[in-house]
Amino acid sequence: MKNLSLVFVSAFLVLTGSVFANDNKKSEKPAKSLSTQITTLLSNSYLEVEDELTADVLFVLNKDREIVVLTVVTNSEVAESFVKSKLNYQRVNLEDYREGRTYTVSVRITE
Repeated sequence: MKNLSLVFVSAFLVLTGSVFANDNKKSEKPAKSLSTQITTLLSNSYLEVEDELTADVLFVLNKDREIVVLTVVTNSEVAESFVKSKLNYQRVNLEDYREGRTYTVSVRITE
């Protein structure tokens, strides 16, 4: 009888330990990708364009995970000022990033 209760106690301890060892991060929402976050930041606008505008945006992330636009390569000054005003110093949510890493993203602005 003593051995049976010892088996139950040890089984209980093992089960309790495995319940507390579960990773709670799985229940949290994963961070959106950087390109998805940039799309969201640029989509909230009232910019009206006749033709499709394209731009290549070169930026870095600072220590506060904010976008710092370095250059916007485009033929349209309107697109350049629009992208800079919408993205500059906007905070993004990334789990692993390196401060000062240079990113390039292509942007297409349509009606």
